[in-house]
Amino acid sequence: MTDEVKHECGVVLIRLLKPLEYYQLTYGSWLYGLQRLYLMMEKQRNRGQDGAGVAAVKFDMPPGEPYIFRERSMADAAIEEVFNAIYGYFEKYRGQPVFNDPFWAKRNLPFVSELYLGHLRYGTFGKYNIENVHPVRRHNNWKTRNLVLAGNFNLTNVDECFDILVNLGQHPTAYSDTITMLENIGHFLDREVQRKFDHFKTLQHSNQEISELIASSLDISAVLRESSKKWDGGYVIAGLLGHGDAFVMRDPWGIRPAYYYHDDEVAVVASERPAIQTAFNADYEKIKEVDPGCAFIVRRNGKISLEEIRKPQQRRSCSFERIYFSRGNDKEIYEERKKLGELLVPAILKAIDNDIENTVFSYIPNTAEVAFYGMFKTITAYQLQQKKNKILDTTHKISPEEFDSLFHAGPRIEKVTLKDVKLRTFITQDTNRKDLVAHVYDITYGTIRKGIDNLVVIDDSIVRGTTLRESIIRILDRLCPKRIVIVSSSPQIRYPDCYGIDMAKISDFIAFQAAILLLKETGRESVINEVYRKSKAQQNYPKEEIVNYVKEIYAPFTDEEISDRIARMLKGPDIKAELKVVYQTVENLHKACPNHRGDWYFTGDYPTPGGNKVVNTAFINYIEGRDQRAY
Repeated sequence: MTDEVKHECGVVLIRLLKPLEYYQLTYGSWLYGLQRLYLMMEKQRNRGQDGAGVAAVKFDMPPGEPYIFRERSMADAAIEEVFNAIYGYFEKYRGQPVFNDPFWAKRNLPFVSELYLGHLRYGTFGKYNIENVHPVRRHNNWKTRNLVLAGNFNLTNVDECFDILVNLGQHPTAYSDTITMLENIGHFLDREVQRKFDHFKTLQHSNQEISELIASSLDISAVLRESSKKWDGGYVIAGLLGHGDAFVMRDPWGIRPAYYYHDDEVAVVASERPAIQTAFNADYEKIKEVDPGCAFIVRRNGKISLEEIRKPQQRRSCSFERIYFSRGNDKEIYEERKKLGELLVPAILKAIDNDIENTVFSYIPNTAEVAFYGMFKTITAYQLQQKKNKILDTTHKISPEEFDSLFHAGPRIEKVTLKDVKLRTFITQDTNRKDLVAHVYDITYGTIRKGIDNLVVIDDSIVRGTTLRESIIRILDRLCPKRIVIVSSSPQIRYPDCYGIDMAKISDFIAFQAAILLLKETGRESVINEVYRKSKAQQNYPKEEIVNYVKEIYAPFTDEEISDRIARMLKGPDIKAELKVVYQTVENLHKACPNHRGDWYFTGDYPTPGGNKVVNTAFINYIEGRDQRAY
């Protein structure tokens, strides 16, 4: 992706199902759980670079001893800093005989635990400080009331959920979805614990006995059902309770991803399947999705269950996960991204006038690489069929020269574009900064025949178009191609996201800018005014009653008309080559990713009522000149 877009966080939960001495004997170290946690977090590093955190819960610790531990960091290398801090507690004991004793280690060293929760943060809401880095914790002197929470989520109705807490008499310490969810779950956890306490008290149990009875009978499902009644958004919420229960809950639409695996040694949950496969050498078929609306629950006694918390809705799993965000080494995602490339071929051939012989195909590093493979495979098959047809055409006598050309190599591919990852735009003056930004990407010289070749370059998406305009197209034009074709494996991004991707301002999107320009250029500015009038009129409606009128901004134009206007916007006055832009269609996106039909940023069809409220607010902000988030 050429435009940097911050997005979903990453979550890892690990529950060791055997005593620590088992892992010492089987794997040579009681550090097995921590080592797997580190590996899984590293394998999901792509999901968060604003911060990282780890929490751990020890079982069966005596009163007076700590049993919950947490380490967090906002450093550039946050994962490394977190684990360096954790392993720092162990250093002075390494080499001593007691260090290899899991009983001693658990009693004397922090983070030597049976239950772990890891988190990688990309912040889209709230302040950037260490208090906003997950896991977050709710403290209490009763084990069962302690709650540690981490997640991959965004609520569209934080205001409603926040007001509920205030109306309960609470005084939340921050206005954010994280704190709101923590206190929301914590409130109903307190109620459930109190309900259990009152019940067992009537049975004449002592307070100490009651604490143990509550821990063994606590109804996590009931807590989550009550807590989540008002949540509107996409979420995967992972939690640890002080007595050892753990859960991971997924939203009813399946917007945010979560996968689980368990055997007789471990129970694990992660945001991405390959992280589990790699860390535990687990078969693909044995790793399952947490079903939408369900919670994966591991009780303190090791009992594992998948329980329905909210009624599942029409599945709307985020398609951007498939196009870009998730790592491409997932078996399904790899095939889907290739398919996205394959389905673009007819539009690409049209853009180059079917002139494969005089076209070089390439991609923007690195996430578009798999879609490029799919595109290249299909173009090769198309060209081979054309050659076969020519050979079989008995009405046309093939000359020796033509015969040689038919058996010449297939479509020409080159690694035209390179990314200088370490280049930093440290120059402060705007004029100099713009020139430096233009050189974040570089090219391979000599790959294009000047004035003869078309250059087709595929990217996974075009959000704002800034990097294309300021860097990539300018540097590609130095190769002097006849025509540059920029291909996006995703459809046009037209509407803001509100479920975890940092795309909340509609004015940022080049597709929206193009549609507005087309309305003005074709004398249809009244459409803009009418959409504003209707959006403003419903601004204070309940979210369930709000309609997405922003769709009317795009309605007068075909996808191709908007793509052509985007091409004109991306082509600076100094660009000599002809420029075309080709986008994936929504129809083909659904063909490539049939089980992940969350497409609201392309279509405006939001899975929750809060989505329509967000797009309504985003458009009003645009018209009224407010450069701020819509939620």
